[in-house]
Amino acid sequence: MNYIIAIDGPSGSGKSTIAEKISDILGIEYLNTGSMYRAVTKYFLDRNINEKNVELIEKSLNDIEIKIVDGEVFLNGKNVSNEIRGDLVTKNVSWVSANQKVREKLVSLQRDIAKDTSFVLDGRDIGTVVFPDAKYKFFLTASPRVRAIRRLEQNESSLSVDELEESIIARDKYDSSRKTSPLKRAEDAILIDNSDMTIDETLEAIISKVDTSYAI
Repeated sequence: MNYIIAIDGPSGSGKSTIAEKISDILGIEYLNTGSMYRAVTKYFLDRNINEKNVELIEKSLNDIEIKIVDGEVFLNGKNVSNEIRGDLVTKNVSWVSANQKVREKLVSLQRDIAKDTSFVLDGRDIGTVVFPDAKYKFFLTASPRVRAIRRLEQNESSLSVDELEESIIARDKYDSSRKTSPLKRAEDAILIDNSDMTIDETLEAIISKVDTSYAI
């Protein structure tokens, strides 16, 4: 029986790490939807396309091809897995994610990728928009300070902890207030604040709610 595990939450809440581990434990596929938006962001930045270029954004979407192979992100055939984690992409990904045409394209792609097999997906609108009927829904969060420290420890930024915390708070506000697919917890999603939890503790909190008899 195929099923979907949706893991939503803000940046730095551990979604990707947890989702990938769940994939390994349960033997199901994993899709990091955030990396797809980051890839589109890189495409726009490389061509000096900004949020005001509405017509150009829509036109450019036809020229963007994203593939994820063994966890690596390919943008039009080029591996951009490392490049999309930089500060510049992080700073701009929110306005890209808020664009309705971008979301329509990627949501359609995400649904197509996960339509015929069991998947764990992480993002910001998996349980509310992409797969509102997902069998399992979780919303991970943590304090902005903790999330900033995590990003710094993962060498994902050249900013200071204070600068990262400020950036995270600003992004949370932007993502939560945007008109298109805002960051929010689905009504039936289980809330997990892992500010004071280890990866293993967070993982256990999720796995304990999943019927592992479905696992391969």
